[in-house]
Amino acid sequence: MGNFRIIRRFRTIRTNRINHINNPTMDSNKRPTINHYADGTASVLRKAVVYTELRFYQRSDVLYQLTQVFCQRYLPRYGDRTVDQMVQAARSTKQNIAEGSTDGQTSTETELKLLGIARGSNQELLEDYQDYLKRKGLSEWFRRNERFDRLHQFCRNHSQWSDYQPLLAKMNDEELANMAICLCHQVDRALAKYIELKDREFTTEGGIRERMTAARLGQRETQRQTIERLTAEIDALRQENARLKQIMAENGIK
Repeated sequence: MGNFRIIRRFRTIRTNRINHINNPTMDSNKRPTINHYADGTASVLRKAVVYTELRFYQRSDVLYQLTQVFCQRYLPRYGDRTVDQMVQAARSTKQNIAEGSTDGQTSTETELKLLGIARGSNQELLEDYQDYLKRKGLSEWFRRNERFDRLHQFCRNHSQWSDYQPLLAKMNDEELANMAICLCHQVDRALAKYIELKDREFTTEGGIRERMTAARLGQRETQRQTIERLTAEIDALRQENARLKQIMAENGIK
């Protein structure tokens, strides 16, 4: 029974030491915030943004699809550069949000630049729709207008192309243009807030160089702490081993 207790105690000490090695403690209060892989290795990459889940990206996709329908239906197929300009502006908005969000994992500078381009393209598209209404003598709807309020509420609550597509056949050019204008305003406001958020993140956390430095220093600190912990545990195991040998000697165990 005495031998069993001694062996069990030694196994417990060894198991605890292994658990410490496999689960190093990370400092979650470091700035910039550093993500880690499953094995504890620090990563310089930011957390990936799933841009397809961003509502302003979804609305930009609606704008791209809607603009193609609008141009095919109400603008001349040949001899008018407005068609290409509107479709390209709508595509640029959507694509630059996607590319900027993806590149943001490694470069905030590139992300901010591309999101800024997306906002500029969206503004260009807005101007084209407003110019169309002026050229055709149609009305742009504003607040405290019953039609505007209904349209604004619908666009506010829906961001998927599948929600809009069934409505298009029932709408005329004035209604479609005002829907696009409403979406452009909503995308612009959301993009402005998102760009400000990313700008603040860059101010507090820095760019890729700062993250690389922080990740490397954090990794070195973790390694140093691990070495110190293991050294202390080895000393403790040696002392425990000596004590166990003494107990075994006192009990006549060889």
